[in-house]
Amino acid sequence: MAKLTPTYSGCPAVLAIELAVISALEGAGFTDARIERVLSPAWTSDWITDEGREKLRAFGIAPPQRSVGSVRALFDVTEVACPHCGAADTERVSEFGSTACKALYRCKQCREPFDYFKCI
Repeated sequence: MAKLTPTYSGCPAVLAIELAVISALEGAGFTDARIERVLSPAWTSDWITDEGREKLRAFGIAPPQRSVGSVRALFDVTEVACPHCGAADTERVSEFGSTACKALYRCKQCREPFDYFKCI
């Protein structure tokens, strides 16, 4: 049994993520793979490893800029680097991106839109 903690309990993608994990486990030879959804302790973006942050960036998603322990972890991010070109000259277009855990940004240099994974 694999344990999986969603980014938040109401995440609309949690079932799709669980099914993708089951498919990957079965593809690796683990028959009868099952997922146990774990809600406590709550997931935090501080759990994202440096490797995970780099994979988000390579996929075109800017990883969280701050630690959950920071005073303004969820709000007031003033500088988010563009995952496409690395420029710091970006602007928030919308507080919510493709999902509630991401905000939509646009790079003023390369003009590409991108999601920023919020600090949760």
